[in-house]
Amino acid sequence: MADIDFAPNAEDERIIRLAMREGERPSDVIRRALRLLQRQMWQDRLSAARPAVEDLS
Repeated sequence: MADIDFAPNAEDERIIRLAMREGERPSDVIRRALRLLQRQMWQDRLSAARPAVEDLS
């Protein structure tokens, strides 16, 4: 796998610090955030694939 460079700005660093759990490193927070993003992407895809519910009232 290729290395990915990430240079967080001040706001990114603030968010990472706020999201860090005890014993975590910044890379752990970013990894966790990527998993959340992946889950959201799948949910969005599933929602888009569902047929629209027709209101028959």
